[in-house]
Amino acid sequence: MAQIDRALRSNIKLRHLQLVVALDEFRHLGRTSEFLAVTQPAVSKMLSEVEEMLGIQLFDRSRRGTEPTPAGVSLIRFARSVLAEYERTRDEISALEKGVAGRTRVGFMVVAMPTLLTPAIARLKSESAAATILLEEGDLTHLLPKLRIGELDLFVGRLEPGYASPDLLTETLYEEPMCLVAKPDHPLISKKSIFWKDLTESRFVVPPPWASLRVKLEQQFFRHGLQPPEDVIETASFLGQITIVREQSAIALMARSVAEHFSTQGFIKQIKLNVDIDVPPVGMITVRGRQLTPITQRLIEILRDRA
Repeated sequence: MAQIDRALRSNIKLRHLQLVVALDEFRHLGRTSEFLAVTQPAVSKMLSEVEEMLGIQLFDRSRRGTEPTPAGVSLIRFARSVLAEYERTRDEISALEKGVAGRTRVGFMVVAMPTLLTPAIARLKSESAAATILLEEGDLTHLLPKLRIGELDLFVGRLEPGYASPDLLTETLYEEPMCLVAKPDHPLISKKSIFWKDLTESRFVVPPPWASLRVKLEQQFFRHGLQPPEDVIETASFLGQITIVREQSAIALMARSVAEHFSTQGFIKQIKLNVDIDVPPVGMITVRGRQLTPITQRLIEILRDRA
């Protein structure tokens, strides 16, 4: 324990932390050396140095690549957190020196992008053109770990109740219902009266089986005494979803504001059918007790005003 404590406090440098994070990303000594712009022997030597400092093995090496040990997983988590704080502090100091607003990192879901986040960013940039906003799309499963270790400052999207936790601060902004969409010349678009049975033979582009929206969509069919459509394409990508809707005449479940946004551009149209699906509200998540950068605080104020 004393050796590990001494190594973490005094001996390990940023370059060592960058190394273990890169090894976790690439899981290969050669690709890691290319990324870090050093030789492969130098990567091996640096990894051996870290393991010797700590007195533990961090990665299992084989011909297939590198795999973190349980101790390695712990150090990787520590390294990501330290590097995120380093980048945040560096950006804040740089912003103060240059007299600009700094940088914020936002994880988002598509439901928040067209009518909430995009206008909010436009307003923020109008106040300070030099402000930098990093955007990363994903779901809570992917984005919350990054928020917790500091790689993201803010999450904007649906507040799934299953992810509530004492270490997170959540704030509801508004309710956002769902609708069904198809391409403008889809046969169902022109129908004045549509029932759920009219959809059973259609192709659907749907979320993966683990997604709550997938389950709720299937429940709509069961509620009307019908089996869900068998002709489905699964994707968690919004670009994939809207492309398949356009090119394969598929039907998709979409947040109403997102559907309205892309409808005005002629990409899709809403199907005239009430979709009574109970979905969580759209809101924001930050980490409790973490000091937010001024630019992140300003973006939150704008999001509240926009909502």
